[in-house]
Amino acid sequence: MSISRRDLLALSALGVASASLEAATPSPSKGSSYPSIDFDAQLPKKKATRVVVVGGGWSGLSIAKNIRAYSPQAEVILVEQRSHFMSCPVSNLWLVDEVSLEYLTHDYFQAARSYGYTYFQATAIDVDKAKQILYTSNGKIAYDYLVLSPGIEYDYSKWTSDPVLEQRLRREYPAGFIPGSEHITLKNKLKNFKGGNFILTVPSGNYRCLPAPYERACIIAAYFRQKKIKGKVILFDANPDITIKAAGFHSAFKEIHKEYIEYVPSAAITGIDLDAKVISTEFDEYEFADAALYPPVRGASILEKMGLARDAKNKQEAYIDELTYEAKGAKNIFIAGDARPMGFSKSGNTANTEGQYVASIVATHINNTPQLKWEPPTTLCFSVVDTKPSKAIYVLTQYSYDHASETFDFAGTVYDEDWHHTGAKNAASIIDWADSLYADMFGDSH
Repeated sequence: MSISRRDLLALSALGVASASLEAATPSPSKGSSYPSIDFDAQLPKKKATRVVVVGGGWSGLSIAKNIRAYSPQAEVILVEQRSHFMSCPVSNLWLVDEVSLEYLTHDYFQAARSYGYTYFQATAIDVDKAKQILYTSNGKIAYDYLVLSPGIEYDYSKWTSDPVLEQRLRREYPAGFIPGSEHITLKNKLKNFKGGNFILTVPSGNYRCLPAPYERACIIAAYFRQKKIKGKVILFDANPDITIKAAGFHSAFKEIHKEYIEYVPSAAITGIDLDAKVISTEFDEYEFADAALYPPVRGASILEKMGLARDAKNKQEAYIDELTYEAKGAKNIFIAGDARPMGFSKSGNTANTEGQYVASIVATHINNTPQLKWEPPTTLCFSVVDTKPSKAIYVLTQYSYDHASETFDFAGTVYDEDWHHTGAKNAASIIDWADSLYADMFGDSH
């Protein structure tokens, strides 16, 4: 397995674009005004109701597309700092060359052309909620409605308070759940791995894509087996058991990857010595040859800067009406995707279907039509448990809302974890699933 020069250049572009935008971000002054950003973004003059969507992930793309569908008279601007899109779903297969990089990467301009909105490459910095102005690294944008879907950030605070160690963890052992350079690093780790313990971690809480760390363990174990590498995946799970599709993953660990996966539940990390290459838990110490360490996740910190986080204790989550996604205490602002506080899966399919509902809610404001009844998102998630030949399991679920207790729960959940009999069929469905969602977001077949 090797990473082509073309792949390296393409993925490097993602990192360069992001880094250059971050470098251009000025330091904030007191309050939410930015005197150094005293120029308007280079956009056509506002002629209609303007909706600005921040974040070009699975949620933001769905929202931008569907607002135009529900309110074609509106002007929609998608603000995204990356130059092109790379999919996190299906990327585990790219790590072992089961899909190409071209399959995962998509064109923001294509999406904008397909659905009649504007893609504006910039980093969102802050908002003046009273004047309804979004500050970005490339100028100010006035809005009538603002939809924030800024994704996740990693939270290493439960592992360490040492900023030097945190930066080393980010640089040397990135999690690989924010697409881009992290994936290049992880793929190179596998390419160059000679043997020993390869440690992966599963965070607690509602992290991005609940089954993905378990799938990654299976895919890496299959790679070790096929390449005859004398290595073992040690999977530290902060949870007491596998969080989803437990029967399917447990049977795959025991029957397919018995010699290549060691599963360690309730593994709270208490110490990390990167020089000695030792990770400590409450019960033991583990030496490792290499690792990809997935810490707890949180909503983007820009929510705190904008004064849209829940409170001091839950500052990593958006403070919103959980049925309408409207920010509390802030007029005409909506927050969706990974930043929302509800316990829905932080997965691509969930974000895409949730985005359709959020767009319809925004459209009721634009169109001055009655408020819609709450609609649940849908989670359809395939997980590969082996490659060559490929076998997969899946879960399909929606969610319910109890008005009396004001709580959400799963509803109508269907599992297929019998990889022995339906694994090949499920694996064959993954590309069809991804094709349909990519086409939905970008308007092109891939």
